[in-house]
Amino acid sequence: MSSTTAVRADARIDALEVRAYKIPTETPESDGTLQWDSTTLVYVEVRAAGETGMGFTYADAATAKLIETILRETIVGTDAFQIGARWDDMYAKTRNLGRGGITSMAVSAVDVALWDLKGKLLGVPAYVLLGSLRASVPVYGSGGFTAYPEQQLCAQLAGWVNDGIPRVKMKVGRDPRADPKRVAAARAAIGERAELFIDANGAYSAQQAIGLARQFAEQRVTWFEEPVYREDYAGTRFVREHAPPGMDISSGEYGYGIYTFSRMIEARAVDVLQADATRCGGFSGLLAVDGLCQSTMTPLSTHCAPHLHLHAAMACKQLRHIEYFFDHVRIERILFDGSGDPENGELAPDSTRPGIGLELRRSDAERYAI
Repeated sequence: MSSTTAVRADARIDALEVRAYKIPTETPESDGTLQWDSTTLVYVEVRAAGETGMGFTYADAATAKLIETILRETIVGTDAFQIGARWDDMYAKTRNLGRGGITSMAVSAVDVALWDLKGKLLGVPAYVLLGSLRASVPVYGSGGFTAYPEQQLCAQLAGWVNDGIPRVKMKVGRDPRADPKRVAAARAAIGERAELFIDANGAYSAQQAIGLARQFAEQRVTWFEEPVYREDYAGTRFVREHAPPGMDISSGEYGYGIYTFSRMIEARAVDVLQADATRCGGFSGLLAVDGLCQSTMTPLSTHCAPHLHLHAAMACKQLRHIEYFFDHVRIERILFDGSGDPENGELAPDSTRPGIGLELRRSDAERYAI
């Protein structure tokens, strides 16, 4: 009892630091509605009782400014063990800024850092704290950018399948007339047994998406993500109601709070709900979304940032899989020790590492600092 009391008495947050890193892509990339040549990662450290917790989000550097000012003054000096209270404090302090966008991404990064810190203070992996119910999580390979020539697209998707990942996703929507041909090429490259997913990033109209879905079904596409604009719940439901059997409609990566996910489910817009812990309030927010999915019997999949999501995904009861996104896998390997590789299509944590199991390689990261 005395040792536990001593740990808790010393677990006051005494510092928060934040940095932003901008990492160029290997080649210019695009999806159905956006083009980019770099990705920015906002990195947070929270210190208490001689330990340091880390978290991050993929967001503009403006997110770092919000963390450095408002969120730092909100949590420094408070109890690191009371993560629920810290989560409420951060959202209360940023009330007038709006719940979504960089506000929620900033809270998300700090929340993950607090879970990592708690794991390190107690000397256990974060999945132990979160109550895991599995030893590993299924992944799907994700990339297949519309900027890729067909040969590069096929090589990437086939490479994941050859490495044992039995499901892969490609981008569509940049050129709808060319999409059926690209999807057919992808199917030929990955073979008959692997699952093929597509993501339009909201590029289609509802009628257009339905017509194309029927063509995609010929290539046994089983996942159609964001066929129309993400907040067009009526349009997404219309696509879902008219999609071929066996093709799940998914969306949710831009959900910043439980209310958005609740509205999507109430609208019957999706077969599978997506959530991103770097946007929806960190691990605390993701577990709340999982609870909503449990209450409505809705499958859940996590979006991007696979090595950040791993520990929380192990505790999500409705989880189907996590996204093994090419850009973020590459960045997480560049910046962090502790990132792993999937085996037999599943990713597992290193049980010897406390917290979320990642450690920033400072010398490697410094060249990307902004």
